[in-house]
Amino acid sequence: MKQGQGLLDTGPLVSFLAAGLRHHSWVCEQWKLFRPPMLTCEPVLTEAAFLLKREGRGADLLFALLERGAIRLAIDLEEQQADLRALMRRYRNRPMSLADACLVRLSELHPDGEVFTLDSGFRIYRRNGNRVIPALLPD
Repeated sequence: MKQGQGLLDTGPLVSFLAAGLRHHSWVCEQWKLFRPPMLTCEPVLTEAAFLLKREGRGADLLFALLERGAIRLAIDLEEQQADLRALMRRYRNRPMSLADACLVRLSELHPDGEVFTLDSGFRIYRRNGNRVIPALLPD
């Protein structure tokens, strides 16, 4: 098991729940490395529900992960809005999604955390100004 906290992005969440997607096998292997619960945010769940529906699957599996405590919502958007806005302004040329901003902020709030993602933007994004964000991405 990894020592740090897993910070879950949309890509791995969808790939975990939708067998047959490109990164499904890799994600399933990596998922085992994190201690539950993995932390995430409402924008990640919103994106995941949309993408799962597009893949012909429903959101029931998302809710099952929440109910079982495998994933947990760990950021209050209203409380964190100033920091989220600042991040999105900083990376406006990227452009950074709200889900990405939440994960960067979660990495600031949980400094031992590692972002579990398929998004190469996390090689560019920085936390606390200029600090590299630990991220687990496929090669």
